Amino acid sequence: MRLRGEGALLRIFIGESDTWHGRPLYQAIVRRMREEGLAGATVMRAIEGYGASSHLHTARLLRLSEDLPLVVEVVDTAENIERILPELDGMVTGGLITLEKVEVLSYRADSKGAEARQADGQAGEVAPET
Repeated sequence: MRLRGEGALLRIFIGESDTWHGRPLYQAIVRRMREEGLAGATVMRAIEGYGASSHLHTARLLRLSEDLPLVVEVVDTAENIERILPELDGMVTGGLITLEKVEVLSYRADSKGAEARQADGQAGEVAPET
C-alpha cells in the first residue's frame, strides 16, 4: 500500500476498561482496522484525563486508576476512514471520535516490517517512497 499526500487522521478517545465482545476495546479496534487493511493504528495510554462525565482518571500514585484514558489513532485515506466509521460508531459506546485532514509525508515499512507481515500471512508490501 502506498500512502502519500492528503490523508485522514482518526482519533478515538476511550477508557482502558472499555470492552467489545469480551476483549479490550482498543485491541478490538486495532485488529478490526488491520483486518480492513487500513494503513496504520496506534494506541497511546494517557496518565490523566476526563471526558463527557467529567470523572477524572489519573495514574497518580495515591489514586491508582484501572481506567486510564486511551487514544487510538488511525491514519489512512479519507475514503478508507469514512468506510469504517459506521462500524466504529457501533463499537465505541462512550468516548470521543475526531477526524482531521493530514498531510502524509512518508509511509513505508522497513525490511523487518515486511518480514513480519509475510510471517503473519499479510499479503502485499508497502511500496518504497521515491
